[in-house]
Amino acid sequence: MVRRQHAQRHIFEMILPDGEKLWDPALRRIDEVLEDEALIDQVEEALRRRRPQSGVRGRPGTPVAVVLRMLVLKHLYQWSFEECEREVRGSLVYRAFCHIGCEAVPDDTTLIRVAQALGPEVLKAMLERLVEVARRRQVVRGRKLRVDTTGVETNIHHPTDSTLLQDGVRVLTRTLHKIRRVVGKLRFRDRTRSVSRRVFAIATESRKLGEEGQAGLKKLYRQWMGTTRAVVRQAARAVGQAQRRAKPLAPRRRQRVQGLCQQVKHMSALTRRVLEQTRARVLKGDTHHPGKVLSVFESHTEAIRKGKKVKPTEFGKLVKIQEAESQFITDYEVCAERVPDGELWEPSLERHQQLFGRPPHLATADAAFASAANERAATAREIKHVALPRRGRLSAARRAHQQQRWFRRALRWRTGCEGRISALKRRHGLSRCRYRGAAGMERWVGLGVLANNLLALARAPAPKSRMSSKR
Repeated sequence: MVRRQHAQRHIFEMILPDGEKLWDPALRRIDEVLEDEALIDQVEEALRRRRPQSGVRGRPGTPVAVVLRMLVLKHLYQWSFEECEREVRGSLVYRAFCHIGCEAVPDDTTLIRVAQALGPEVLKAMLERLVEVARRRQVVRGRKLRVDTTGVETNIHHPTDSTLLQDGVRVLTRTLHKIRRVVGKLRFRDRTRSVSRRVFAIATESRKLGEEGQAGLKKLYRQWMGTTRAVVRQAARAVGQAQRRAKPLAPRRRQRVQGLCQQVKHMSALTRRVLEQTRARVLKGDTHHPGKVLSVFESHTEAIRKGKKVKPTEFGKLVKIQEAESQFITDYEVCAERVPDGELWEPSLERHQQLFGRPPHLATADAAFASAANERAATAREIKHVALPRRGRLSAARRAHQQQRWFRRALRWRTGCEGRISALKRRHGLSRCRYRGAAGMERWVGLGVLANNLLALARAPAPKSRMSSKR
């Protein structure tokens, strides 16, 4: 049963009379922000959608306030689920912050399961609510807008053709072993030892230079691809056998076999795609094969090139970050497909208009967003100052335009977006996503943005009252 919070939570009043002095001032202000009933309502609604009757029946579950606050702590300090459980259990301050008090701390598996209920729509709604709170506290006014993009890596190894084939074969073989343990006798051949030898031989041969080395590499790849095709064929036959043998089993065991068979079919389809791209890349020399598979575990991964010298190519998803004043992020977007930065400009302006009810006074971005069409789109929305620096050789009129004082000040303010992205990656873990799947990427980025905004609200100065401003 879904509960909002525990009935008793004041552990400090029982143990430490001066326990308030142990609190970090920023954490105390975040605690005040999270008392907002609208935020708790959004999380409660998401948890109730998992089970239709969970609001009125069932054993007491983890309270909504505890779930929200533990997830905030996890992404605020870049902890794992296990570290979050351990830190909260051993700290009186964190127990008080999470509204746990003397109650039991939810374990890491419970937190993992409950956190999956917070989808992209819930996190976006929570971000909108934080924007309203920031406007009420006069932290943001919506007079400025800066936009930038970055790459968030998925948690995969560096992709090569041989290791992708190896991953597919290993997963297929491992899943067939699981099916055999349920249905009993199942005919298939375990090729994992020969797989390791072939991958090692390809890695050794790839160090050789010249035509002789390339010829030997292609020969090894042909053998390796033949082995992979044999594994895919035997997996298809084994699935048919398993489905026939599962008919007399108990319903729960039969359902288990059906789920494993679906995993085999999904992995077989991915492995066939890897075979096609290996044939095109290695045997035919077509390195620009469309629809590349960069990971069989995180199939949504894309190659992102941002021009970084240290890391020319990143493997993950492109994320747009949109900011207003006070380093407060008003919107984010995990792009389903890699798109040019310039195509994200107009949606960012439209989103700002929806959030604040008016266009910004100043809108700026880096040169990747600069184009005459984007400047016209901003001007059509009655944005007074649009600072999009052009690339290449500039005309005299354009050079004079970009040398104006307001333009140069806008570009200096725009560079703060680079620092905000750096802080997101360094402090809140957006350099590499530790959750699985496309939904996990959305959840990882969304929770990181929420943690950043809560910290920005905590560090913002208190709003001035009208009486003090008149004085």
